[in-house]
Amino acid sequence: MNKNRENLALHQRKNKISFLFILLVIAMAIFLASVLKTILSERRIPSQNSVIHDRSLRGNIISADDYTLSRSQKTYQAVIRGASIDPKKREAFVRLFSIYSGIPEAEVLKKFKDKKGRDIKGNIVLSRNITFKPAMQLKELAYKLRRLGAFKTIKTKSGIEVLYGLDIIENGESREFPLADVLSPVLGYVRKKDVGRYTRPVGIKGLERKYEKHITSKKDGYFKGKRDVVASVIHDKNSIKSERVDGLDLHLNIPLAFQRRVELMIDKMKKSIDADEILVGVMESRTGKVLALASTERYDPEHIRNKDVPKLDPKFSEYAYEPGSVIKPLSLAVALDHRVVTPDTWFNTHNGRLQIGKRRWISDDEKFDALTATDIIVHSSNVGISQIAWRLTGQEFRDGLIKFGLSRPSGLDLSRDVPGKIKPLRLLNNNMHRANSSYGYGMLVTFAQLFKAYSAFNNDGIAVTPRIVDYLEDAKGSHYTLDPSVGDLHAVGKKAARQIHNILLEVVKRGTGVKAQYPGLEIGGKTGTAHIARHGHYVREYHSSFYGFANDKKGHKYTIGVLVIKAKKYHKYFASQSAVPTFRRIVDILVELDYLKPEGGILDSLAPIKIEKPKEEENNTVSNGKERKNPSINDLFKLKPKAKKKPKTAAKPKIKKRPKPKSPTKRPAKKEIIQEMSAEDLF
Repeated sequence: MNKNRENLALHQRKNKISFLFILLVIAMAIFLASVLKTILSERRIPSQNSVIHDRSLRGNIISADDYTLSRSQKTYQAVIRGASIDPKKREAFVRLFSIYSGIPEAEVLKKFKDKKGRDIKGNIVLSRNITFKPAMQLKELAYKLRRLGAFKTIKTKSGIEVLYGLDIIENGESREFPLADVLSPVLGYVRKKDVGRYTRPVGIKGLERKYEKHITSKKDGYFKGKRDVVASVIHDKNSIKSERVDGLDLHLNIPLAFQRRVELMIDKMKKSIDADEILVGVMESRTGKVLALASTERYDPEHIRNKDVPKLDPKFSEYAYEPGSVIKPLSLAVALDHRVVTPDTWFNTHNGRLQIGKRRWISDDEKFDALTATDIIVHSSNVGISQIAWRLTGQEFRDGLIKFGLSRPSGLDLSRDVPGKIKPLRLLNNNMHRANSSYGYGMLVTFAQLFKAYSAFNNDGIAVTPRIVDYLEDAKGSHYTLDPSVGDLHAVGKKAARQIHNILLEVVKRGTGVKAQYPGLEIGGKTGTAHIARHGHYVREYHSSFYGFANDKKGHKYTIGVLVIKAKKYHKYFASQSAVPTFRRIVDILVELDYLKPEGGILDSLAPIKIEKPKEEENNTVSNGKERKNPSINDLFKLKPKAKKKPKTAAKPKIKKRPKPKSPTKRPAKKEIIQEMSAEDLF
C-alpha cells in the first residue's frame, strides 16, 4: 500500500516537471518569435548616422555703389500627411499655417481635398516655393504643434504607430532681381534646372550667362553625426562638418545711381522722338570701366512675359547694323596713319555729287566745291571721304578697320559678342566698294565695337575693351580679376589719334554735333544717320548714332556712345535731332553727379534735365547672410556717388541729399499674432 503511494507521488512529480519544461519551451518560443518579428518588421527609427545637407548658393551681382542687383536664396516645400491631423483641429492648423506662410487660408484648405472633394489621407504639399525666413518660422511652428499634440499617430501596415507632422524640406534655389528691370538686359536672366530633386538656376543671357562658371554654386556643405533619441544630430568629436562654398560675387564697374538716371532719361527721350529703342554706353576712356550700359527695352528677369521676348538679347554686342557716317573718322584715321593725307589736305568735292561708273553716284547733303580732310568730317562729306579711302589700297583700308576692332568680337563681357562683317579684300580693291565702306555702308558693326573704337580717339590711339565687371569676390573677401576675352587694341598711332580727336572737337563746335556743346568741357564726336535695309533694299527707316567723348580739365575722360533705332517723328531720325541731344543729356548727368567738373562751374542757363519718377517700389535686402541696401526706384532717382563731392558754385542748382530708403510697412511679428490667437487654446 505504501509502495503504491510512493509510485503515485513520483509520477505526479514527473508530470509537474514535464509541465514546467513545456511552459519554459513555449515561453522561449514566444520570446524568439517576438525578436525575429522585430528584426524582420518595417520600423521608422532614425539611422545611427545622419547627414544634414547645407547646399551652396549662386553668387550675387553687386553694383559699384554696393547695391545688390541679383541674388539667390533657398526655397522650401511644406509637406503634411492628411491623416495625421484630427479633422476637428484642421481649421486651427490651417489658420496658423496661413499666418506663418502668408498663404491665404482658403488656398491652404483646398490642398486637403482631392478633385472629388474627399479628404486626402496621404502626403499633401501645402507649398513648393517658401523662402528662407517663412521656412524657419514654419519649422518653429511645426515644433510647437508637436508639443501641443496637434498631430496624431498613424498605424502603418506592419502595425507600428508613427507620429507624422509638418515637414519643411529644402527643395531648391531661386534667383531674385530686387530692382526689377534696372540694368536689364545686361544682367540677363536664368532658368531652373533640376539636379535630382533639387532645383538650381542656370544663366541664359547677359552677365548671368557670361560668368556662369564663376558665380554658380561651387560645393555643398554637410554635417554628419549620430542622432539622439529625439532624432537630433549630436555634435561631438565624432561628428563631421564640411563648409559649403558659394559661387563668387560679381562686382560691377557700374554705379546704380548713375545707371538709373541714364535709364530714366532715355525712357523719356524715346517717347519724345518715338523710337523703337535707344542704346547708351559710358566708360572711362583710359581704363575701359563701364559706368552705364543702358537700353530702353528692359524687362523684369523674374517675371518674363511673351511681349518681353524681343528684349531678352542684349543688343549692345548682339545687334549688328550698318553704321553710316560714324565710320568716317575711322577711315580718315587709317589714311592719316599711312600719311597719305593730312588734316589740311584739300579735296575737290564736286559740289556734293561725284559720278563713279556709268550709273553710280556718290552724293552729299551739303554741297561744297572743295573741303579739307578736317571739314570732310565736320560736314560729313561722302564724296570727300571716298576720295580719302581711294588713297589707300584695299588691303591697307581693310587692315586699318580691323585694327580698330571691326569684324572681330569687341570683348565686352556679355553672353554673346558677334563679330560683325566688313567686305572681303577682293571687293575693297574696287573703288566703289571701298568708297561705300568708307562712309559706313556695306558693313555690319555692333554698338560695342564702335564704343570701343572711339575710345582710341580719347586715349592716344589705344582702343580699350569695355569692362562691365570690376572683380569677383569669395566669401573670405578675396578679389579675383579676369582678363577680357579680347584685349585692348593699338588701333592707330598717337599722332593720328590726336588729329582725329581735334577734328571731332570741330564737329561739335561747328558741324552736325553742335547740340552736344557744354561750356567748360571738351566735347567731341561724330554723327551718323544710316538707312536700314530690308530684303535687300533700303527703306525709310534709320539708325541714328553719335559716338564721342566728354572730358574736363581735371583729367576725367569718358567715351560715350548713343544709338537710336528707328526714330519715327518727322526729322527726329536725323542724328543731330535724336542721338546728339541724348548725348548732351548724358553729359548733364555726368556733371550733376560730379563725374565731370566744367571749368568755371555750371551756368544758370544750363538747367539739369528733369526726369519723371516711376512708381514707388519696395526696399530689398540681400540673402547669404549679408545685409545690403536696396533702395526704392524713387530713391534711386536721388542717389549720388559716395566718393565724390559737389562743386561749390553759386550757380549750380541744389540737389537734395538722398534720404535713407524707407522701409516697407511691416506686418506684426508672427509670435505676437500667435500669442493673441493663443495656440494652446486652439489645440
